[in-house]
Amino acid sequence: MDKLMDNAWFIKILALLLAILLYFSIPNSGSESREVNVPGENSTAVISDIPVKVYYDTENLVVSGIPDTVEVTIKGQQTLVQSVKALRNFEVFVNLTNAKIGKQKVNFEIRELSDRLDATIDPESANISIQEKVTKEFSVEAEFNTALLEEGYAAGDPTLDPKKVKITGAKDIVEKIMYVKAAIESKGGINQTFTQVAQIQVLDRELNKLSVDIEPETVKVTIPVKAQSKKVPIEIIKKGTPPTGITIESIKLDIDEATISGNDEILKEIENVLVEVDVSKITDNITLSLPVIIANGIKKVTPELVKATVNVTKQGEVTVSGIPLNIRGLSELYEAVVTDPGDQLIDLLVTGQSAKIAGLTPDDFMIFIDLSGLTEGNHDVNIHVEGPSDVNWKPDKSSAKITLKEDNQ
Repeated sequence: MDKLMDNAWFIKILALLLAILLYFSIPNSGSESREVNVPGENSTAVISDIPVKVYYDTENLVVSGIPDTVEVTIKGQQTLVQSVKALRNFEVFVNLTNAKIGKQKVNFEIRELSDRLDATIDPESANISIQEKVTKEFSVEAEFNTALLEEGYAAGDPTLDPKKVKITGAKDIVEKIMYVKAAIESKGGINQTFTQVAQIQVLDRELNKLSVDIEPETVKVTIPVKAQSKKVPIEIIKKGTPPTGITIESIKLDIDEATISGNDEILKEIENVLVEVDVSKITDNITLSLPVIIANGIKKVTPELVKATVNVTKQGEVTVSGIPLNIRGLSELYEAVVTDPGDQLIDLLVTGQSAKIAGLTPDDFMIFIDLSGLTEGNHDVNIHVEGPSDVNWKPDKSSAKITLKEDNQ
């Protein structure tokens, strides 16, 4: 079709057909209609949005101020006017091939229009600026709103591919370039590293967008995103009291530290996380899988579960009977008579690990009273016990009654 439109004979034949079609469309009644549509009479048509072509040294110059389109009014023989209006087979142009750099006023011209038609162009001229074309290389800066990140996450330094772009434009425009940005767009809630192809924006100091050519027009931007985190120790909290006869010897975790994630303010306040061990139900050595307890505001903890190995000792009790009550610190001036206990024997209730209390005998203990500094008369004296360090005991009497008399021998 484009080749046919370039053929002059095709255009002439098409115009003839349009004229015949218009002729046969004339109504037979009404003098007014015959006057308007009779072929050969003059008419006027307004043709809008006619593109303006500009001829100049595109490699070395930049032209600004010329509108993209103009409006053309044509007058003449009706058939020609209708044909031109339908085909739009003419050109509006500005010839700047010999123009000099600077500001100037130029008139629009029209060509390839029949000499039998009159044409006017609106606007008929334009104030333009012709400037030297320059190309410079600029680094691109990624523009990313951190408010788009999910709470508890932070963005690292972005990487761009390519890192620089070539910008071509009028010299005075290029000199105004202050920012070359690749704006990242997202709906928010970002919690992982992502890559996006971003459009380049070229701005001046006042953040006005500048009209320049950019090569390439887009760059690939990768924003690393990771959770804000730090390592803290895991603290063991004992809950409850061990059953009777059970002693918790140790609780050890398979991991001593946990990594917590959250915003900076929360992380600054948190010094540890907790693992709670309920010792009230432990009766033997056991390994438990327990959750790590975190404070409000912490988004994540790693690991979420830890293993706690609990070692216990089972307690037993035994009565060691008939342990002699010894006397210490008795002055040579006195003799001591123990009135209670009369047989001077003490029984001990001994508790401790079953393995350690088994086989204990009176010989494993020393029970005594200390009479140092006492004078003649009746006294209640505390009973003291010495024995193995890894067991506990309780004597059946806490004190002894004695009488001190002068020794007449």
